[in-house]
Amino acid sequence: MSSWVNRVLVIGLGLIGGSLAKALREQNAGACIVGYDRDEKEMQTGLRLGVIDEMATGLPEEVSRADLIVLAVPVKATEAVLEQIKPHLTDGTILTDVGSTKGNVVEAAERVFGTVPNTFIPGHPIAGSEKSGVAAADSQLFNGYKVIITPLPDSDPDATAKVDQMWRYTGAEVLSMDVARHDEVLAATSHLPHMLAFSLVDTLAREEENLDIFRYAAGGFRDFTRIAGSDPTMWHDVCLANKEPLLRQLDRFTAGLARLRTAIEEGDGDMMLGTFTRAKAAREHFSRILSDTASSNNMNNENVIFRAQPGGSVAGTIRVPGDKSISHRSIMLGSLAEGITEVSGFLEGEDALATLQAFRDMGVVIEGPNQGKVRIHGVGLNGLQAPPGPIYVGNSGTTIRLLSGLLSAQQFDTELSGDESLAKRPMERVAKPLRLMGAEIETGEGGRPPLKITGGQPLKAIHYDMPMASAQVKSCLMLAGLYADGTTSVTEPAPTRDHTERMLQGFGYAVDVEGSKVSVSNGGKLTATEIDVPADISSATFFLVAAAITPGSDLTLEHVGINPTRVGVINILKLMGADLELLNEREVGGEPVADIRIRYAPLKGIRVPEDQVPLAIDEFPALFIAAACAEGETVVTGAEELRVKESDRIQAMVDGLKALGADIEGTPDGAIIQGGELHGGEVFAHGDHRIAMSFTIAALRSTGEIKINDCANVATSFPTFIELAQEVGLNVIKGDS
Repeated sequence: MSSWVNRVLVIGLGLIGGSLAKALREQNAGACIVGYDRDEKEMQTGLRLGVIDEMATGLPEEVSRADLIVLAVPVKATEAVLEQIKPHLTDGTILTDVGSTKGNVVEAAERVFGTVPNTFIPGHPIAGSEKSGVAAADSQLFNGYKVIITPLPDSDPDATAKVDQMWRYTGAEVLSMDVARHDEVLAATSHLPHMLAFSLVDTLAREEENLDIFRYAAGGFRDFTRIAGSDPTMWHDVCLANKEPLLRQLDRFTAGLARLRTAIEEGDGDMMLGTFTRAKAAREHFSRILSDTASSNNMNNENVIFRAQPGGSVAGTIRVPGDKSISHRSIMLGSLAEGITEVSGFLEGEDALATLQAFRDMGVVIEGPNQGKVRIHGVGLNGLQAPPGPIYVGNSGTTIRLLSGLLSAQQFDTELSGDESLAKRPMERVAKPLRLMGAEIETGEGGRPPLKITGGQPLKAIHYDMPMASAQVKSCLMLAGLYADGTTSVTEPAPTRDHTERMLQGFGYAVDVEGSKVSVSNGGKLTATEIDVPADISSATFFLVAAAITPGSDLTLEHVGINPTRVGVINILKLMGADLELLNEREVGGEPVADIRIRYAPLKGIRVPEDQVPLAIDEFPALFIAAACAEGETVVTGAEELRVKESDRIQAMVDGLKALGADIEGTPDGAIIQGGELHGGEVFAHGDHRIAMSFTIAALRSTGEIKINDCANVATSFPTFIELAQEVGLNVIKGDS
């Protein structure tokens, strides 16, 4: 490996300095690693153990020869060391440190140099051990963990890059952060927990019966207080060095602890449950993000690949996960209701969980989800509280659009943001009519997220003729209409899913439906109820199409929602000749439900009736696969909405099917598909879960393997898709790139 600098001087051969030196040597970083320590025995041990290449015989000489100097000394000692090396530094020598606070390190440099040298790049490795000394040096100490560098506005880019590269040689993930932000974050996540552990152990040790306390302490106590075994002198220095941020965090924690104490004293179960459920959910959420370590891998940056082998069968009886649309709305309306709403069959995918977390952030106590069961302690229409910061909704268009209507009527300001995919989706379609109602709402560049909503705006009722059919826009305005003065009505150009209307009525709120016009007035209330979420017909669609195109198939899907506004896929498949029947039709919580049995029958191409398009808008990627396997020509029109979903679904399906040998032509509002044979190939889902799952089922009729890239977001709507696909007979696995 080529050298990035020629000579590195590590001052301080304790655990951190020694581990850094050893890692650089083992990775053949290309530089001579020189170690200096006030204790000559430590230097000799480092040389003998192969931690360093050379030991410094004199600090002035080694400072003048070094290209890069690492100050691996206690924070309190930084200023003295800088004073000691200052006379011997040459122009361009790069300086960095490893201190756990950065503001005081920068201040020390300012006192020593007058102005912080532009080659001084402060750093902080988030790694450590209870061991100490150069003999404990571990070359893997930083591997897979974070190192934060805090370059200043005038820092030299080349010096910053070389410090960054130094840490990357150790296997660390290098992040960059502002100095003040670093100290605030570390005060909360590292310094405060250490203070609590020290204080708890010290307090209990002072008890008269302290022996029994520690003798019978459970594992949780030992886990929590383990960090109280850290170096007291070091933490004394850290507290003084990061005094102001640490005091702020201690004040926040003390206030939270006081609220919990009051709740316990007064028997306030909702307050206690809210604290515990929010904490549990937050810990699980951040554990997923951080993969239970200080390192992280963002799922959206992974190229998760599905490999679907040709052939396979489709048979059996399965139940797909709960309906995503109904899961979203159960959380929203349950939170606004009075009383406790019990939900079963809740979809535990990332989109619905984003909605759940949003309402937790606004003060709603929500228990679960646990195996699809959720208990929502409603706060009433006017009980939501300001969230602690921006509400992040991930990839969920339903969450951001429906919440924009609800939040436009609240007394507090909010900001709604999402992931990279959501940031490309149009939001003016909800913002414009909300502004007509009096909402103050600002969209990002190009009318896209984030959305910034100003609270305290009185809303007035309007009638809105929707320019295009969209259940999300309709639902957004209906939720705003719960608070608007008068009667809010929406007329849609074509029928869309009516889950919001049905669920409002299920919660006892009056909704007037006259043909294509839906109206709601303010002044009512929502009363808690029980909701049994049907299986999602959108998720069922992949298996319906799989069975429809596979000779010999016989599949039954249980408890599927067959809401009249969602059955377009059933109607279209029947028009194409599918052998499909509804069994055990019934109504559950206001939603029609049935078991669906489908057996193979040859499909034929059709011109899809435009009145069926809004009833199957999310199901078209799978229907494109059905059309590619049918006899004759299928024409889809009136589906321009597909171009502004998680991806441009028309283009994604056209490109993918062409890669598999299909004869398909995209149009502005649909496609023309000639049925025929499919061969294997490589396709791209563009991070869109429905594209990924659709190409998976295409392999049932392909002559070769289909490799599907960018499948990570399947978890957003169908976490168990691969397992269920394998259960019914598909030959598909998560593969390697």
